[in-house]
Amino acid sequence: MDVEANLDPEIAAALAASPIGGIDFGSFTIDSVSQIRDAMAAMPRPELPPPVVPSREVVVDANGDGASPTVRVYEPDGGSAPRACVYWIHGGGYLFGTGLDRDPRLERWAADLDAVVVSVEYRLAPENPYPAPLHDCYAGLEWTARHHDDLGIDRNRVVVAGASAGGGLAAGLALLARDRGEIDLAYQLLIYPMIDDRNVTASSRIDGAPVWSRAANHLGWRAYLGREPGGDDVPAYAAPARETDLTGLPKTFIGVGNLDVFRDEDIDYALRLLGAGVPTELHVYPGAPHGFEMITPTAGVAVRCQRDIDDALARATGQQ
Repeated sequence: MDVEANLDPEIAAALAASPIGGIDFGSFTIDSVSQIRDAMAAMPRPELPPPVVPSREVVVDANGDGASPTVRVYEPDGGSAPRACVYWIHGGGYLFGTGLDRDPRLERWAADLDAVVVSVEYRLAPENPYPAPLHDCYAGLEWTARHHDDLGIDRNRVVVAGASAGGGLAAGLALLARDRGEIDLAYQLLIYPMIDDRNVTASSRIDGAPVWSRAANHLGWRAYLGREPGGDDVPAYAAPARETDLTGLPKTFIGVGNLDVFRDEDIDYALRLLGAGVPTELHVYPGAPHGFEMITPTAGVAVRCQRDIDDALARATGQQ
């Protein structure tokens, strides 16, 4: 595929002007992951507007391996409890990012949906490979469910959501919750989820894919798994595309750009969910690479994507 010819013009212009467009994540190695983090930290950040809902940080109970992750809880003032809950998992290729910074999108969801939003801070690879990040995500979800009365949450309206690696963790978390039978999820919202370590699809070979390339994908999976990806014994909780039984999973939204290396694995996952009887909504956005709606939120295709996400969350939380 000719990326340059198919890239949305508004996104192309934004990439040319953005610091992220100049970072070749695939040029890094496991030993130089800290340079990725330094590069991300050095990027200019827009000034945040005043918060529209209050938020607080909470250290939750220790998970299965003794770590105690932190969550940021966004709770609207007023309204009526019990509320729906959106449990958010941030992206970053399993290598970087944080769930504790104030996030205007999460604030907006809390306000517009009259929902409690919980954002989890999970340990990052390569220092903490699988299963540590998933354990942290489950510990945060378990804490949220256990404290539903204190938080004013309706346990029947808990949505797990994530983008990129966070989408992969969200999908893995949905599988884990289903199999353990301890927490019932109402919905999973997966934004271009990173779910297949094998790198064998046609889209995984897109030459010149912006933002997150085939090489970057290999690096992320190598760090997360703690070994070379693509082997026969990678568990489905780590790479959900490997799961053969998708029955019993919650209703699902999947959105991905047609220039994203994750395109085909995400489409295939949606088709298999539908085949397993799981109501699933799939959107493939033309001219869009990985992370497009964050790179240029005002682009037409990004506005459509965000509208689709908001509409799906409104239905999942009972606001529509």
